[in-house]
Parts: sequence; C-alpha cells; structure tokens
Amino acid sequence: MYIFRFIVLFFTFSIAGFSAANEALPIEVYGALPDVSMMVISPSGEKIAYRRTEQDKDYMMIYNLADNKLLGAVDLSNIKPSNLYFIDEKRLIIVVKRDTRLWGYRGRHEVSSAYSYDLEKNKMVQLLSLGFGIHDGQTQLGNIVGLSADGESVYMPAWTNETSFSLMRSSLERRKVKRFKRGSHDVRDYFVNDQDQILARELYNNKQDLHSVEALIDGKWQEIFREKTAFPTKSFAGITPDFNHLIMLDTDADTGRIAYYTMQLKNGKISNAIFSQPDKNVESVLTDINRVVYGVRYSGFKPSYELFNKKTHSLVESLIQSMPNNSLRLVDHTPDWGKMIFLIEGEHAKGDYFIYSNGKFSSVGSQRSKIAPTQVHQVYETEFNARDGLKIPLLLTLPHTELKNLPAILMPHGGPESYDKVGFDWMAQFFASRGFLVIQPQFRGSDGFGSDFILKGRGEWGQKMQHDLTDAVKTLIKSDYVDANKVCIVGASYGGYAALAGAAFTPNLYQCAVSINGVADIKQMLEDEENDFGSDHWVLSYWQENITKGKIDKKHLEAISPITHVNNIQIPVLLIHGEYDKVVPIRQSKNMYEELQDAGKQVKFIELNEGDHYLSNGINRMEALKAIDTFIINSMGTD
Repeated sequence: MYIFRFIVLFFTFSIAGFSAANEALPIEVYGALPDVSMMVISPSGEKIAYRRTEQDKDYMMIYNLADNKLLGAVDLSNIKPSNLYFIDEKRLIIVVKRDTRLWGYRGRHEVSSAYSYDLEKNKMVQLLSLGFGIHDGQTQLGNIVGLSADGESVYMPAWTNETSFSLMRSSLERRKVKRFKRGSHDVRDYFVNDQDQILARELYNNKQDLHSVEALIDGKWQEIFREKTAFPTKSFAGITPDFNHLIMLDTDADTGRIAYYTMQLKNGKISNAIFSQPDKNVESVLTDINRVVYGVRYSGFKPSYELFNKKTHSLVESLIQSMPNNSLRLVDHTPDWGKMIFLIEGEHAKGDYFIYSNGKFSSVGSQRSKIAPTQVHQVYETEFNARDGLKIPLLLTLPHTELKNLPAILMPHGGPESYDKVGFDWMAQFFASRGFLVIQPQFRGSDGFGSDFILKGRGEWGQKMQHDLTDAVKTLIKSDYVDANKVCIVGASYGGYAALAGAAFTPNLYQCAVSINGVADIKQMLEDEENDFGSDHWVLSYWQENITKGKIDKKHLEAISPITHVNNIQIPVLLIHGEYDKVVPIRQSKNMYEELQDAGKQVKFIELNEGDHYLSNGINRMEALKAIDTFIINSMGTD
C-alpha cells in the first residue's frame, strides 16, 4: 500500500502554509450554480460572452475586453442554457432547453431550441419552432450542422413529419425556415461544406441493425460505409478542412483505445489511425460551426490535446506541462488561435477562466468567486487492485486534516460509461470541506480507460462493478485512512443505483446511502426504454448489452435490482428525484420509497419541484445539498 503512504507525506507537506482562510464555508457557496460559466470569445478576440448566475438572477452577458464595457445582456431565467458561441462579431447562438408539454403527446418533454442573438439590434430569433414546418412530436431542435456561405442562415436537421428527418435552412435574422433536403426515417445526421452543399448523411436502420453513411455524389446518394451492429460503435464527428473526408472515431485494434480516422467521401476508404495513443482515447474533436476539425481532445483525469497547427499545439502542450497539478481545459479560441480561453481547475483553482494571448494569461472570471484558492481541496490521482487483480483508477478529494481514520463519502459516478475528472466537483469539495475523505473509484465499465476496461463492465451491474466500489472502501479502511464506522455512499443516476445497491448488497459496509435520480428497478428501466424507443431500437440493444450482455432474464434483473432486496437494507436511505427527470423517471424513486416504507426501513424521499436529471436548477441543487448534509449528520453523527 505504498501509494497511500505517499498521499500522507505529500499532503502533510502541501498544507504547511494554509491559514484560517480554510475554515468551513457556508453550504450556499457550494450548492449555488457557478457564478460564471459557458465563456466564449468572438472571432476578433475583442469580445467575450458568458452565463452569469447569482441567487435568482441568470443572464448571458457580453463584454468588450478592451474597456470591460457591457455590450448586452439576455435574461435566461425561464430557460436552461446548454451552449453558447459566436457566429461573428455581432451575432451569437444560444442553445437552451425547456421542459414542456407537446400537443398531442402525453406527459412532459425536454425540448432543446436554438436562438440567434443580434448584439447590435438586441434582437432574439428562434431558429426552429414546432409547427413552423417542423413536426410537433420532436424534442431536439437546437442542433446546428453548418453556416450558409453568405452567413445569413444555418443548417439544422429536424423531423418534418414522422418519416422524414430532413435538413432545414433557417434564417438568423427572422423567422424563416425552408427544407433544404428531404430526409428519410433512418437518417440521424448531415454534413455540409461552406458552399451550401450537402456532403453526406449518416443513417441507422433499427430493424436491420445497419449503420451506414451515404455521400451525395453527382446529385445521388451513394453508400460509402455500412456495418451490421446492434448499436453504433463508430462516431462520425466532423469534416476535414478540404471537405473531402469525414472524421471517424473508432477503436484502434492495436491499442484498444478510441482513435481518429478519416474516410474519403468519394469512395469510403478509411485511413489508418492518424491520432492514437496507447493510454488515452480520442474523446472529442475541436471544430468550427461547419464541423471542420482542427484538433482532438484526449481522455484522462486531466485533458490533453492534439492540435493540427504545430505551433499552437506546442504552445498548448507547454502550458499544460507548466501546471502539472492543474487541469487546463481549452474552452474556446479565435480562428487564428491568437487568443485562447482556458478553464483552470485543480490545485488552488476553483474553475478560473483565463485568456492566453501574446505570451501571458489574463484573468477574465471565476466560476466560484466566494472561494479562496487555499480553500480548494486537493484532488489526488491513484489506483488500487480490485479483488480479481484488476487495477481500478481512483480519485480522492482530501480534507484539510490528517489523513487517518476519517469519515468518508463514496461517490460513484453516473453513466455508467463515464468517468470523473480532476476539477472542482462541487459536491466532492463540499464533503471535503466538512472533513470527509471523498472516494471516487473509476469502476470497470467506466469510459476513458480503454475498450477492454469498458467491456469488463458489461453484464456486471450489481456484481463486479459493485465489487470495485466495495473494494475501494475496504482498501482504504485496511490502510487506516477511513473509519469503518463512518462511510456513506452518495451517487446520482447510475451512481444512485450503485448507492442503493451498496445498501442492499453490502448492508454492513455503509452507515447511510443517498440516491439522486437513481435507478432502483432494472426490469422497469428496460421496459421504459422499450416503451420510449421500441423493441428494435439500438438504444434498447445498448442497455441490454450494457446491463446483462444481451441476455434478458427476469430472475437476473430481479437479483441486481435494489428494489427487490429492500429487506437486506439496514441503514438510513435518502432518495432525491427531479419531478421532470426525463432520463430516469421519478417513479423509480417513488416505488423504492414505498417498498422501503412498507418494509419498515429508515427512508426519506424528496421530490425536487420541476427538477431535471442533472440538478441544473440552482434552487433544486441547494435543496438537495442541504438535505444530504442534514441526512448525513443525522445518520453518521458527524458535524
């Protein structure tokens, strides 16, 4: 256990200069939404825009950098912004989400929309709207795939009826939409160039399990790629600058990692892996509004990049290496890369925005202005061996105290094909500020650590994936870092399932469990997916493969569902769920609550008014954090 001894030595050294500034901050500091987020820069580098939240106020702000003059503001209070970017010096795109009812459809639905904002005219235009040539039954209306050659319109895919997913051309200046190209039921994406020409479309046929790409050659669709697969395993993510190739992300057979390939539009020829690393996935591509790719971001606890401009790549690489204890996330840049916005997190950084230009950093905002640098808790990267010998990556958020016999919070991530990163995790930082060691194991099945690591989690819900969480806690208990009598498991989404599974399957390991928007009944989850998508849809096939390796057996589903094991639960349970959660329906928590009540267990259920799956509403987030804090204090006797 040398790695854990090293933590103590390192931490003892690192806190020597800490002062009274590290006294516990009010819970509101952690539970509030970030003060500043979604920061972007204009093409000239003269303006920035960002989301600003404070208590009940929520705005998009646009500033001139030279004199810090406010140029415009948009009230975002009644919507949920999800993306923001400049088109040119006077216009921005705002992508938002709303929870609403759709005419002719039962229940409520989360609908995304895109708006064009003209800074000079102070005018907002919704780009696509239900009922304006757009089918009423769809929810995704915020996706832009290209800008017209004259810069006055954008191209957006949308359903024009129940059988046609078409490409629309929408004016940026007024509500004017026309169909640019008729689609079919199987189309899922379009690719265009900068001269108002469609290059290709991506399709998936659920009945045939067929993933394909067609290029528009001499006015006719010609298939250039096809793969029989129960669910798509390749991602077509962009276009090369010459508009002659699509970018494809796929697993490199030599490394087991996601790599970057190109595919010729004229004949479908796929290149060898162009960007591939033995220990990192190509996680995403960096593109412009036409999805022309200029670089890639690799996976990892801290991000790293491969930029096609060698001079810029060397610069970004040197900046990252100069701050080894921080995460530098490249969030935006001017087209000439003369100015770049970085979000810096990690050591003494709480989500701080900086512009890098002409060899120096300039601060332009902080996500959490009320937290001092010395009040940020260190996030430490390490690993441990699971019971079968598999190495499990691990993040630990350390309290400002001696690392011995500590109360602990185990926080499994959601997904489950996701992973935690070094950054300011508001909930982990809150727990650390209250003296807890926060444990975040990247259990098998997590993304970011190679295809083999993901595949080891297939069919292991409630089993080996859960064992990895158990083994993380037991390893730290055995090493005297954690008090065996003061451990709580807290998770959201899949992490909420894992929290309930921990309470049900290892009832003696934890003193309390908190499930936020979590799954309790796997059988019900799969039935909901089938009802939502249909029995032949790839989404259902994906979940069946992920949870059970495709072998659906009622007894197995019951065996791994916490709701069928409530009699095993001996600890207090807190269930928190958003009223309008569209990912995991609230009845998952309601049903679990009723079963626990009927069994005479200690349980509390909180329904978040109009809450979604992600605690994106500030009021809901604060309510949830306060409830968790009180619950853990009462359950574990900590203060």
